[in-house]
Amino acid sequence: MLIIDDDESIRISFKGILQRNGYEVDAAGTGRDAIEKTSKRSYDVALIDIRLPDMNGDDLLLKMRDSLPNAVKIMITGIPSIDTLTKTQKQGADAYMVKPVKTNDLLSLIEEKFSSKNPEKDTSP
Repeated sequence: MLIIDDDESIRISFKGILQRNGYEVDAAGTGRDAIEKTSKRSYDVALIDIRLPDMNGDDLLLKMRDSLPNAVKIMITGIPSIDTLTKTQKQGADAYMVKPVKTNDLLSLIEEKFSSKNPEKDTSP
C-alpha cells in the first residue's frame, strides 16, 4: 500500500494504523516521490491526498494510471469539493474520503474496494 500525503503526521499515523492491521505500507510526501516509487514496484492500494506540494492529487491520479492500473486508488482531502469528487471519479478514483479520516472507516473502505476490484485475491492483510 502507498500513502501519498504532504503532511508527515498523517503519513506516520496512517502507516502505523495500517501496519498494525497487517498491511505492508510505503509512503511518499510528494507526487514526484510517488511516481518514483510506483516506477520501481507495484502497490495494491494507493491513498492519495488531493493537495500535494508539487502537483494536485488528481494530476497524480492520471500519471499513476499506467504504473498502477489495477490498484485501488482512494483520494483523501481536507477540503471537500463536489467538482473534485466528480473529476477524480472520472479519472479513475475508486473512492473519496474527507479528513479527518476515522480508522474504522479507512480500514473498511480499503477492504471493500480491494475485494470488489480483486475478487480472486484474499482481502486480509
